[in-house]
Amino acid sequence: MKSHLALAAVTVFLASTPLAAAEFSWDPLQDVENALPAGVPNEGKIIQARHQIREMVQDALATLAEIAPDARRAIDGAAGYAVFSTFGVKLFFAGGTTGKGMVVNQRTQRQTFMQMVQVQGGLGFGVNKNRLIFVFTTEDALRNFVNQGWDFGGQANLTAMAGGQGSMFSGAASVAPGVFLYQLSETGLSASLTVSGTKFFKDASLN
Repeated sequence: MKSHLALAAVTVFLASTPLAAAEFSWDPLQDVENALPAGVPNEGKIIQARHQIREMVQDALATLAEIAPDARRAIDGAAGYAVFSTFGVKLFFAGGTTGKGMVVNQRTQRQTFMQMVQVQGGLGFGVNKNRLIFVFTTEDALRNFVNQGWDFGGQANLTAMAGGQGSMFSGAASVAPGVFLYQLSETGLSASLTVSGTKFFKDASLN
């Protein structure tokens, strides 16, 4: 009965006008909390949050393919990939970015939902929305990202490469052996990737 109620709730929600992928906040689960009527079982909210993340992933990959056509070939030949949606706010001397995303193992098609959090310092004021797309060329790199998480620590910003391996990774930064990273902003593919102080880890609420 509980499962039927959850699926019914999701069906009703999907029948209404969906949120566009570009409008997703950093927290799809909170988006669902706001959109679904009170009393809907939590299972239904989790199902819809996963659906929103999957939609965001497809939107980000399609946008990347338009901007950097070779990226599609790089992703198709990789062991796996991950896509994150971020939303950052910076107020004067402190700021931070939070986000949610998904890792896909292309051999097994297993999907793992993950979170990211970033703490940053420095003077400034503003809001930024980005999509981070990781490409894992080896099984070991993919497995380590999923099972051990990722911590960029306080390292400096990365500069996207002009060429990459056979130009397939043009516009991406090499962040570790077997790992490349693209950053999509509201204005296109970023040449400078802001990842210092960022941690990525499994999302206990969605897996």
